[in-house]
Amino acid sequence: MIKSKRNALMSLAFFLLAAALGVFLRFLYVFDISVDYRYIVHAHSHIALLGWVYIGLTTLLYKLYLGKCNVDKRYRIIFWFTQFTLLGMLFCFPFQGYALFSITFSTLFLFASYWFTWFFIKNIPEKFKNAKSYKCIKIALWYMVISSIGPWALGAIMSTLGTDSIWYRLAIYFYLHFQYNGWMILALFGLLIFILEHQEVRISNRDFSNFSRTINLGIILSFFLSVLWTRPASIYYILGGVGGLLQFIAFLIFIRLLIKSRTVLNNIFSGFQKKLLKTIGILILIKFLLQLISAFPYFANLATTIVDFTIGYLHWTFLGVVSISLFLFFEYFKLIKIPKKGYYIYLLGFALTEVLIFYKGAVIWLDFTFFEHYFITLSIASVVVLIGVSSLFITNLRSIKI
Repeated sequence: MIKSKRNALMSLAFFLLAAALGVFLRFLYVFDISVDYRYIVHAHSHIALLGWVYIGLTTLLYKLYLGKCNVDKRYRIIFWFTQFTLLGMLFCFPFQGYALFSITFSTLFLFASYWFTWFFIKNIPEKFKNAKSYKCIKIALWYMVISSIGPWALGAIMSTLGTDSIWYRLAIYFYLHFQYNGWMILALFGLLIFILEHQEVRISNRDFSNFSRTINLGIILSFFLSVLWTRPASIYYILGGVGGLLQFIAFLIFIRLLIKSRTVLNNIFSGFQKKLLKTIGILILIKFLLQLISAFPYFANLATTIVDFTIGYLHWTFLGVVSISLFLFFEYFKLIKIPKKGYYIYLLGFALTEVLIFYKGAVIWLDFTFFEHYFITLSIASVVVLIGVSSLFITNLRSIKI
């Protein structure tokens, strides 16, 4: 029997490591430490996305859809091979950045993700094949596969055009876009639909089709928002704006589905879990609004020329929307207990860092002067995030048998 609680705890351990690396990055602005900043950034981002989020999501998918299919042995091989690639990246990126060994482990991780996708789709039980939640999950997994075109392209781009080429950044943005807007966000929608289906809530084919078509077309078209930094022709702004608008409309359609099911949601979620769900709703609403605003040339220029706005948006998505959603699902499916105190410490740290990051962007934008000790304040706020994650990890480490 696969120990899903253990696997979920391991994903949380990667989150703890990513948070620790984030604190270290903040303190590099305060203390003179002789390390390559970019190398630590690579380690931080890879462990956060591929360790915390990927392992968290795939653990949930396995438990919910394949947990009773008697395929534990094969899944265990995929899981531990994936851990091997993650540890390789963790120990290589801080010391060499993108080089032979880190690229090797990153490439092996891509194969591990393909392996999981094939394994998951191949072994899905017949009873789930027509489920609306599975349709979301299946498309989300394909977006994950599609996103890997970006990393594959990087090698050719670096060897021929160099890292200064616009294609280098476009390949990275392609990967990030289909990771968080495609794979992660759609998988989270699918998990919430799974809960509704499990509670025998009927979602009409028409409502689901409207949501599915709108969200998927929006995901594809909103990629063009990631190319606006090149200041392309007007058509790209229009396409990106339409994509952002469609994602926003899809979110409203989904909210309407939840409102129709509010009686069931009120009965199955605890008071704390409902607070998590409401927080996620507010965060994702703001995420889609920021995305839509960035289609306008003036704001597109701001978002791409002031890196703090980009970092703030990415953290809003990963630390806010995605991470708190994982907290909710881990708590609901009883894989990880989310203690209120630890969560509120995390939420405080998240809010403080977001305010400070966007503050820095606004100061640069408006040509103001930073307040004294800005960087030490941001570092302390990052420590608050680390304390929150540490509290979640320690609480569960005591209660889970490894």
